[in-house]
Amino acid sequence: MAARSGAAGPSATGPAGQRALHADAVAQLSGWAPTGPAATEARDRTLELLTAGPVAMSRSHRPGHVTASALVLDATGARVLLCLHGKFRRWVQLGGHCEPADRTLAGAALREATEESGIVGLAVDPVPIDVDIHPVACQGGSLHYDVRFAVFAPPGAVERVSDESEALGWFPPDRLPEPLAGGTVQLVAPALAALRRRP
Repeated sequence: MAARSGAAGPSATGPAGQRALHADAVAQLSGWAPTGPAATEARDRTLELLTAGPVAMSRSHRPGHVTASALVLDATGARVLLCLHGKFRRWVQLGGHCEPADRTLAGAALREATEESGIVGLAVDPVPIDVDIHPVACQGGSLHYDVRFAVFAPPGAVERVSDESEALGWFPPDRLPEPLAGGTVQLVAPALAALRRRP
């Protein structure tokens, strides 16, 4: 999960890009139909967080900040790409912090998936498939309000392990590896539904 310097600077003071990303997050979540009761609660809590303004998109916001992640499917939906996270040693979808250049949450999820998988030609479905809130060690203890998307790999995609993971692996959607991060399994059904909606 990408993590660059958290030093104060333009990304901490709310530049135009952060304002655009914040506006996108509010619009996305306000118009989103959640995939279940837990997602409904997480969406509502995330919208409440977003009332703090663009700072809620920055890791410097100690009460919590919005992140973006992606469940990557192969072109047929027969396999899911997960990474073995280097810090907490669990298999998890790709994703992480929003960055100053991000303008949309879907774009942030696509950027993270591309960086962490090394796969060229990924495509993102712009409609979220889940929202999850979980504690993290950022800023000495914070919360990630993670908005999750389905991302699709092109035929013949070849992954490349990044510095942020111990390993990458393709797995059948009904046989995900252990230990698995909490919340990852619930992404499979809505991601496959998004794949079926593709033209």
